[in-house]
Amino acid sequence: MKSEKVLCPKCGTPVIRYTNPFPTVDIIIEKKDKEGESGIVLIRRKNEPLGWALPGGFVDYGETLERAAKREAKEETGLELKELRQFRAYSDPKRDPRRHTISTVFTARGEGKLDAGDDAADAGIFFEDHLPGPLAFDHARILKDYFGTKRKK
Repeated sequence: MKSEKVLCPKCGTPVIRYTNPFPTVDIIIEKKDKEGESGIVLIRRKNEPLGWALPGGFVDYGETLERAAKREAKEETGLELKELRQFRAYSDPKRDPRRHTISTVFTARGEGKLDAGDDAADAGIFFEDHLPGPLAFDHARILKDYFGTKRKK
């Protein structure tokens, strides 16, 4: 485990600060567009790193992964999640340029009106052969895995 010695800002006592990865969630939300075609929801990020991304974010202390997925989806897309299922975990230390994160990725069906919110500048429904770019983080890899898995079923 990586650690470093730092001084307590209040009393000046040396303490050990451990550096751990941050847990996150990403959600592949399936939703029908206006023509009734089933696609996936992506958001355009307001904050760095910019680009299109799966809805998701950091897990709060004391929060389950499932609850974090539902909260992040609601905050960023306005959608309620149905049939929430774990898909895979992604842990490449370089997946997020800000810090080392480990993402548990879920799949779900979205219900309600799609509406960009929180740190989403825009939101839309997209299809495998018409994904917007650039995709943030390692979301191109996640979507490649997802669409590959769907084709095998």
